[in-house]
Amino acid sequence: MTTRLTVPTARPYDVVIGNGVHEQLRGLVGFGLGVMRVAIIHPPSMARQAEVLREPLVSDSLEVHLIEVPDSEQAKTAEVLAFCWKILGQTGFTRSDVIVGLGGGATTDLAGFVAASWLRGVRFVNVPTTVLGMVDAAVGGKTGINTAEGKNLVGAFHEPVGVLCDLDVLRDLPARELRSGLAEVAKCGFIADPTILDLIEAAPERISDPLSPIVAELITKGIAVKARTVAGDLRETGADGSVGREALNYGHTFGHAVEKFENYRIRHGEAISIGMVYVAEIAHRSGRIDQDLLDRHRSILGTIGLPMTYRPGIWEALAATMRLDKKTRGDRLRFVVLDGLAQPAILAGPDESLILDAYRAISS
Repeated sequence: MTTRLTVPTARPYDVVIGNGVHEQLRGLVGFGLGVMRVAIIHPPSMARQAEVLREPLVSDSLEVHLIEVPDSEQAKTAEVLAFCWKILGQTGFTRSDVIVGLGGGATTDLAGFVAASWLRGVRFVNVPTTVLGMVDAAVGGKTGINTAEGKNLVGAFHEPVGVLCDLDVLRDLPARELRSGLAEVAKCGFIADPTILDLIEAAPERISDPLSPIVAELITKGIAVKARTVAGDLRETGADGSVGREALNYGHTFGHAVEKFENYRIRHGEAISIGMVYVAEIAHRSGRIDQDLLDRHRSILGTIGLPMTYRPGIWEALAATMRLDKKTRGDRLRFVVLDGLAQPAILAGPDESLILDAYRAISS
């Protein structure tokens, strides 16, 4: 089956989920809009799939350029960004041409920022190839790169014209990558849709198979949560007084600090898993959630096979990175926490002893 979810922002677009949906790329490129050139940005591991996408576009007389970039977070640098700009300049990319991001979340983050920054914005399509890319990075219009000081500190909001989540590409997904992606799915369960957690608990043996129907259902539910959330608060302003899009950052403030300290050798979802347990400890210690919900974090994430503890003795380094987090305002740290299951809230300026005690709890 193929599922089509609409992200109802000011410029609505569809996320198509199913087997073989990469064949819809030709339609998304938009032949009636004057497109002459397509650039497919991809990591080395997706070189063969890039050729698969390229062939039908070339047969339609389009000029297709394959831009190979490093794997994972190594792609999200100013140097790689400049390399992509150079290729676009040398090949004469205009505002009517199209960027395609083919790969995991890091690749689609980069490709989106290339599209956002080239000629102040050209159209782009995301073709995510990991569970993490499908449920997190490819949807929502957040694009960007890392700096030496932190993750995703440079970027832009720039929405794709469409997202193609082809489940066939998950066939060869390494088990560690699957677990990493399911961390973001579980996050959606904690902040918005508890039926996700019920599914994980009901069939723990089936979530290890990337081609199982339950994984497809979890991916679809995770994308649906993100689509609803970004539609109401695309630019993460929380303008109506609600948590808004910031809810999607559950576990990310501490998780991003872990990623940076590990020089991105740890998977994003692994770091976010640790970050979710950390903020659950904060919420429990501040009286916001009960012991059962704190324990459920550990149970769900443990079922997936994700880490829930982190090394001791590096609090100052982690705290310094968190102070550069995008949610920080002035010198006040802000965490997305829960006031209950599927009840996200913002905790601003927490007492230093509270957040330090939570760190001790996950590093003991």
